[in-house]
Amino acid sequence: MDRRLTPANARAAHVSLRGQVDAPHFTEGDPAQVILPLADLMTAPDGARDRQRLMGDLFTVIHRDGGWAFGQSGKDGHCGYIRETALGPVEEATHWLSAPASHLYPEPRVQAPELGPLYLGSRLRVLGEAGKFLETTRGYVPASHLKPLGDWHKDPVAVAQSLLGTPYLWGGNTRAGIDCSGLAQLAYAACGIDIPSDSDLQQAAGKPVSEKAALKRGDLIFWKGHVALAMNADYLIHATGHFMSVVAEATGATIKRIKEQGNGPVIARRRVL
Repeated sequence: MDRRLTPANARAAHVSLRGQVDAPHFTEGDPAQVILPLADLMTAPDGARDRQRLMGDLFTVIHRDGGWAFGQSGKDGHCGYIRETALGPVEEATHWLSAPASHLYPEPRVQAPELGPLYLGSRLRVLGEAGKFLETTRGYVPASHLKPLGDWHKDPVAVAQSLLGTPYLWGGNTRAGIDCSGLAQLAYAACGIDIPSDSDLQQAAGKPVSEKAALKRGDLIFWKGHVALAMNADYLIHATGHFMSVVAEATGATIKRIKEQGNGPVIARRRVL
């Protein structure tokens, strides 16, 4: 079983795995929600970062120990460990952050000191309007940066382009730092389309595109351990460690460079839209 998608550790497992794994305890899990602007999802307590979770992301807690919660993410099924201080009770979200980034404020005033950052895709519960701000249960957010759930962007490539220049960060999922699969997932999620968290898992998304067919806007291009989004037949956009940034490049030149660096040829092309 893929540990990234298997809600079980040495101490406990989700009841859906009964009969499939050996575990000393099976549980339905406790529903929780990320209450910080950003939380690392780790492979183990104090381990490596696997992915990041955003404010409002749902998380089913399977086991708690030593200040860490092991469980499974609601949006993509990715399992791992999150610090308990990053989790709180579930509240129904009404809006999502549609801007690349924003801030939470203690009051609806531009000059107010910010409470903290917010990132594209974060989900919040709006309580009411306050001039050019919306009041949420976490603070005030500029109204222009929020949309009601269901009012999604239309073009994942345009979303990715809004993140041009974002620094590369292994396991990152935000404007503060992002990796290749994080960019693909975030761009599609902002358009209301869920795809898996990592590039190897994303190769199951959509349908295959023939090598003879021209790439269309939004198609996913895969190498071993890497993914990019086609902007059109000739250009792509991706988060790459080569430039340590989100960049747009000519597709042919990128394919040539990656192969010459010893990272192999394109292994899959998928059409999600």
